[in-house]
This record gives sequence, C-alpha cells and structure tokens, in this order.
Amino acid sequence: MKEKIIIAGGTGFIGNYLRERFNALGFEVKIISRHPDHVKWTDTTAIIKALENAAILVNLAGKSVDCRYNDQNKKEILDSRINTTIALGDAILKCKNPPKLWINSSTATIYRHAEDRPMTESAGEIGSGFSVNIATSWEKAFFGFKLNHTRQVALRMAIVVGKDGGVLKPLKRLVQFGLGGRQGTGRQMFSWIHVEDIFEIILFLKKHTILEGVFNVSAPNPVNNYTLMKSLRNNMKVKFGAPAPVWLLRIGAVIIRTETELILKSRWVVPERLLACGYIFKFEQLDHALNDILEGH
Repeated sequence: MKEKIIIAGGTGFIGNYLRERFNALGFEVKIISRHPDHVKWTDTTAIIKALENAAILVNLAGKSVDCRYNDQNKKEILDSRINTTIALGDAILKCKNPPKLWINSSTATIYRHAEDRPMTESAGEIGSGFSVNIATSWEKAFFGFKLNHTRQVALRMAIVVGKDGGVLKPLKRLVQFGLGGRQGTGRQMFSWIHVEDIFEIILFLKKHTILEGVFNVSAPNPVNNYTLMKSLRNNMKVKFGAPAPVWLLRIGAVIIRTETELILKSRWVVPERLLACGYIFKFEQLDHALNDILEGH
C-alpha cells in the first residue's frame, strides 16, 4: 500500500514541485485546493477522508504576499493562512488515524530586519510590522492545536529559488535588461533555499520522528543583495547591471503592484536546528543553486 501525502494549497510553484517529486518516489499524492480536480476546501468530509492514514500533511496554503499591502489584501493574506490552518487542524481532530506528521508553512520574515547578525531558532529576534504579525498569528493558530498522534513542524522558509518560479524570475528579467545591479544599499541579506532542499527536508523530518517545533528552512550560506545580483549576472553572462536606489524601487513597486519589503528587508536567517540534527543540504552555496536553476536559461 502506497504511503499517502496530502499537500494543502499545492497548486503553486512549491506545491507543484513537491507533487512531482513525491509521485516519483511512489507516494500517493492528494491536493487540497480550490481547483475542481482536487479535494475542495469547502468539503470538510473529503478533507477528513484524505487525511485518514496519511503519512504527511504539508500545508502551503495562503495568498501570495507579492501584492500591495492595502486593507483588502492584508485581510486576505491573513485569513487565507489562519482559516486553512484551522480547517486542517479541526479535520485532523476528527480523524480515526490522523497524519503522523503535519508540516505547516511559516516564513523567515518573522525575524527582524538584520544586518548585524544571523537569526537562529534559539536566538533570533521576532520583528514587528504587518508581515511579522502575519507570521506570528499563523504559527499561533498552528501550534494552538494539541495533537496526541500527529507531530507538528513549522517551516520558517527563506526565499525559495527554483527553475519554475520564485523570486528569480523577476530578478532574471532585471539582469537581462541591464538593471541587475544592487538594490538599495545592497547590504541587506538574502536568505534563500533551493526548492529541492525543501523536498529533502520534508523527507528528513519524516524519517526523524522525534523532531517537532520550529525550523529555519534556509541554506546555511546567505549572501547580501550585492553578492546575489553579482552572482546572477555572472551566471547569466551579463557584464553590467545598473543599481536601483530606494526611491526608484518604491516607484517600481507601485507600478508592478508589490511592496519594496520583498527586496529591501534584510533576512539573515541560518538553519541552526537542521544542521544540529544532521541534515546535509543539497545546495549550500548560492552559485551552486544558480548553476542548477539557470542551466540553459
């Protein structure tokens, strides 16, 4: 009998990658989403049935933060995370044989803007502001469930990079148009994780059955924005990249309907717990990851 994995909110870049990788390993993969071919969020009975006897539940559901932070979007960003997490927790409580492991997405943005030192699970400082409030509320909803038969792990994910999506798509376009220089001061740290390592970390957490709680999911070697853009230019064989000052980024963010926080916040996060537990990263260095992602770009 195939082991079953449930991916909630599994229609995006990360969810599609995980679905393909778990299918290739022989897992039975079920998706919970609003898509007509999947288990519907509105069908509580179907969600409970899907979760019965599952090995892993991975919850990635939530509206993208790549938008303007107006009142309506702020509400949707929060509600889409809290409501889906509560729906899944309530469904697990009704299962006869609940999932052995529930992995809930969280974000490395939970930590403060950090240019002075890296943030770890044990010594990281929680920040303030809208994005941080989203993250803390999300984790509070998740860990608010006390489940006797299901381990709970929150993944504080850094910025995810991969071939078919993520932050590199718009950055590649900037490089191609000669605008691939530093953004702002260039000193802000860029913590990142290759999507393949997310897949491998899920398998690692499944195997090591004593692990639970919060994990920073970030490659062990973050770089600053200046180094990121230089590495992108080198990998794409583009010699010059004009820098983008903060005032220009603010204008651009309005035009493309996003927020400068996504570029200018210094996310300096390291995976203290994963390293201590013995996880070996497939992609430790950014250049290695970019070589993989940009091959034949």
